[in-house]
Amino acid sequence: MQNQDQEYLHNNVNPILEQLALYLVKEKPDNVTQASIEWLSVTGAQIENGLHNNQHNETVESSDDTESDEDDYELYANNPIRPDRASVSAEVYGIYNKKTNFKPKIVAKSHLQIQKIKEKLAQSFMFSELDEHDLRIVINAMEVVQCIKGDVVIKQGDDGDNLYIVDEGTLDCSRTKAGQDPVHLKTYKPGESFGELALLYNSPRAATIVAEENCVLFSLDRGTFNHIVKDAAIRKRERYEYFLAHVELLQELDPYSRSQIADALKSKNFNIGDYIVKEGDEGDIFYFLEKGEAVATKVLNQSQPAQVVYFYKEGDYFGEIALLRQAPRAASVIAETPCTVVYLDRETFKRLLGPLEDILTRNFKKYEKYMN
Repeated sequence: MQNQDQEYLHNNVNPILEQLALYLVKEKPDNVTQASIEWLSVTGAQIENGLHNNQHNETVESSDDTESDEDDYELYANNPIRPDRASVSAEVYGIYNKKTNFKPKIVAKSHLQIQKIKEKLAQSFMFSELDEHDLRIVINAMEVVQCIKGDVVIKQGDDGDNLYIVDEGTLDCSRTKAGQDPVHLKTYKPGESFGELALLYNSPRAATIVAEENCVLFSLDRGTFNHIVKDAAIRKRERYEYFLAHVELLQELDPYSRSQIADALKSKNFNIGDYIVKEGDEGDIFYFLEKGEAVATKVLNQSQPAQVVYFYKEGDYFGEIALLRQAPRAASVIAETPCTVVYLDRETFKRLLGPLEDILTRNFKKYEKYMN
């Protein structure tokens, strides 16, 4: 294919096809052909007009916390960017996202505020891949924002230059369509973040967020986010997507579904002999073994020590029995070598792996005989 043809596809065809694919995945119409024709005749024409005015549409990625993936997907799937802002990808940062001449900012904060920011960052997947140096830069750059009940933190249609993490209080997120009343989308609670997608995709705010009560927020600016956080989030997604693509259980999932799982995963390291799970404990976590080897042990006879009943290698998973049956852990899992696991909590497990429940149920029967 000639360079001219490739450039034409990149600039004129791909943006429309990407948005059409997102629309079809979201709506899942029975008649794909007819739905595509209708979409192209209306929205496709609008996008094409925007392209002719140097207006590009972004590729949507799921990058919010586990409780708001679907809301943000809906918000941003068809939200055009500003004409003076370039599309953002892992490689391209555009006019507002240049990584040159970055100077970390330092905002004075009390020791207590710094500790609270650390705690909130630890709860957010976006910041989980930051090393100590980058984490310190982010903490230094964050500002404390005080809101009173009724304050509009984000207004639909405005440019977005900050993301926020909720420290105290709750905030209402709503969206208004032309000629309609605002529709409530979700309530943000302490530990949750919002506003990062506008930074990732250089899109105007797609919803309005209002303080339901007096709130304390931590705010991070666009420059620090793009220079520090975005790179880490991209690295995390690429690493986990590669790993998940080689997990046999997930072969039936499409790449988009695996990317949602990748964004939701958190990791933890264990040393030799460490208990990853303990027999009899409450089970709220589903694990993939990313690196290392582990064994499952179970007390088969109360008068004897626990017996090894199963061996786990990289790419294996465990913890699903307790979640599917809502029962205590059926066995202990112990690290045989230094191990790294990635995991999902119960709510995320049900939401993202629900379609695989039948496969999980069948698969755990293959070693269930060893557990009895």
